[in-house]
Amino acid sequence: MLFRVRGVPVMLAPSWWIGSVVVALLYAPLVGRFLPGTGGLASFGLAATFAVLLGGSVLAHELGHCVVAMRLNIPVRRVRLFLLGGLSEVGRTPRRPGHEGWVAAAGPAVSLALGLVFAAAIPLTDGGPVRLLVVECAVANGAVAVFNLLPGLPLDGGRMLRAGVWAITGKRRFGTRAAVVGGAAVAIGLVAWALSGLVAGTVFQWLQLGVCVLTAWFVVMGASGELAAEQRHSWPDGLTLAEITRPVLQLPAESPVADALYAAAGRGVVLVRTDGVAAGLLDEVAARQLAGHAPMAPAEDAAQLIRPDTVLFDSETGEDIIDRVRETAAWQFLVVDDNGTPSGVLRREDLNAALAARRMA
Repeated sequence: MLFRVRGVPVMLAPSWWIGSVVVALLYAPLVGRFLPGTGGLASFGLAATFAVLLGGSVLAHELGHCVVAMRLNIPVRRVRLFLLGGLSEVGRTPRRPGHEGWVAAAGPAVSLALGLVFAAAIPLTDGGPVRLLVVECAVANGAVAVFNLLPGLPLDGGRMLRAGVWAITGKRRFGTRAAVVGGAAVAIGLVAWALSGLVAGTVFQWLQLGVCVLTAWFVVMGASGELAAEQRHSWPDGLTLAEITRPVLQLPAESPVADALYAAAGRGVVLVRTDGVAAGLLDEVAARQLAGHAPMAPAEDAAQLIRPDTVLFDSETGEDIIDRVRETAAWQFLVVDDNGTPSGVLRREDLNAALAARRMA
């Protein structure tokens, strides 16, 4: 880990070092073309400096995503820099298309701003190595901004496209499918450009081929991953929460645990104290263990506490329910209506089974 930004760890993947060394080795021979007379060691030093500055620019790009996400109350697990760029790992899927669009646009906006700053600084340099580095950073940040705006997942432009289609259709999965098609088009375009360089015999044809093929592979794999994640996240058409919610039964918290287990009979059980306050949901695994050696122990001793994050409203969207269940370390959730009255209990296993069955159908 390098450091933390507002509590979010910034990390370097091992592949970042490989990528930086490759950039330095490939770029060092080209320094002499721009600065005739530069020695081998000086050329490599300038190339390595550019690799580090490029890494810093990519980090700024990702921090743009990170800061906007946190401003929109979207948690960020970490920021990682790797071989082909960086990734801000958010803790949950944006629940509004506007949120997804703003977070996606923040990275290219930062890269574009950096490119303009470096471009404005070019006239202030006296030439030589400093000017070369400033020009390179201006071009690199501009290229990062433009490339990331291409309309295909997993690029930022693809996320913006998804947000737009999502806003128009009301279905996030439609946006994902459109952006996956865009990702395929981007990959094909990259390979076609690389092949055109080979046919034309350009100076950088092999470098162009290697970078384009590697980037196309990254785009294809990223788009495939996004499509798979969307399929896991999407609530199937026709499925209602009531179909997979177990009926709820309220029992006194002091009930013998063996009796509570018998009364449950596959239902969710809310244990209520004498003062009317819910002690929790009966945890059947813990209850069986307790009943094995102390069947008359109060059922409250085998209760799962009801926390705010384990309460679901039956008016929530299916996608929100999936996110909540997957983000929360609990195996059952109390479902209530808008008045707070319990209407059922949703178990993680029941949700997963229903989603798997609908995907296979």
